[in-house]
Amino acid sequence: MADLRFKAYGGAVAVFALDRLTKWIVETRVSFVESYRVIPGFFDIVRSQNRGVAFGIFNDSTSEWRTTLLVAASVAAVGLVCFMLWSAQRLDRLSLWGLTLILGGAAGNVFDRIVYGQVTDFLDFYIGSYHWYTFNLGDSAIVIGSGLLVLHLFRPKEQAANVP
Repeated sequence: MADLRFKAYGGAVAVFALDRLTKWIVETRVSFVESYRVIPGFFDIVRSQNRGVAFGIFNDSTSEWRTTLLVAASVAAVGLVCFMLWSAQRLDRLSLWGLTLILGGAAGNVFDRIVYGQVTDFLDFYIGSYHWYTFNLGDSAIVIGSGLLVLHLFRPKEQAANVP
């Protein structure tokens, strides 16, 4: 199990590094007024800053405690996922990689929040005038990881074989 833990932590570090790399590329090469069309009418690369949490919640808050509270909650969540990965005696593959993706993505976003007080978002999906909230690679990892955990919940127990 220890070997799998280190693979999971290594995977989380890889997600964190890729998240930071993509944010750095956007931060150094894309201004706040530029937009790069990737798939016309569907997907652009933009640059935005989110001082809140998912879907821009608390982004417009003027509370002096906003960043402190968001950092504390984010660090607690990262710590909880680390603990879950470390203390689990047996995890099936979906749960293991789900937690790995969540840890890497959350760590990337909490790093931004601690260092910059905000998170860089740049993936902009839309259809016509309807735009989904702009997000980043760390957010994607968190959503995919959460999806893997949900899939695990719906799998019949005999198919959810434990990883030795």
